[in-house]
Amino acid sequence: MATAEQVRPVLESALAGSGFVLEDVAVTPAGKRRVVRVLLDRHLDAADTVTEPTEPLTLDEVADASRLVGEALDDSDVLGEQPYTLEVSSPGVGRPLTLPRHFQRNVGRLVTVHHTGGEVTGRLVAAGPGTLTVEVPAVKKTPGRTETIPLGGVDRAVVQVEFSRPDDPKES
Repeated sequence: MATAEQVRPVLESALAGSGFVLEDVAVTPAGKRRVVRVLLDRHLDAADTVTEPTEPLTLDEVADASRLVGEALDDSDVLGEQPYTLEVSSPGVGRPLTLPRHFQRNVGRLVTVHHTGGEVTGRLVAAGPGTLTVEVPAVKKTPGRTETIPLGGVDRAVVQVEFSRPDDPKES
């Protein structure tokens, strides 16, 4: 049975130059079939510092990527003759932020970052190849502040779910 490590190079080759980056691949058995789950996102230049939110993938873009991935898998023999079901999506909000591009992609969102200096929850306002900047709001007697955190010092970081943001133009 094909493994994710065998499938990954086929998909990376198919997605090269497409504007998509492969985040994760999983191949799991499901009865007589297999399920190939592919997570991808928009390609960002990891050397840039991002200060504006990145648009999420549209359904049309996911459909285009699904065709690329499906054709690549069908053209290769990596999955053999056994049938498979292909699921292509973008990473969800619960996925941990671990790489510079993950932080860059989530600029503008509320994040919780556990780092060598403690824990901070605030709005991610900038992310580059080596640092991220979080705007922490004022709480009770503690004034608001901006913290710059080296990525090497981040132990764990996640996006917080927000049902409405105070600066959301749709809410006005």
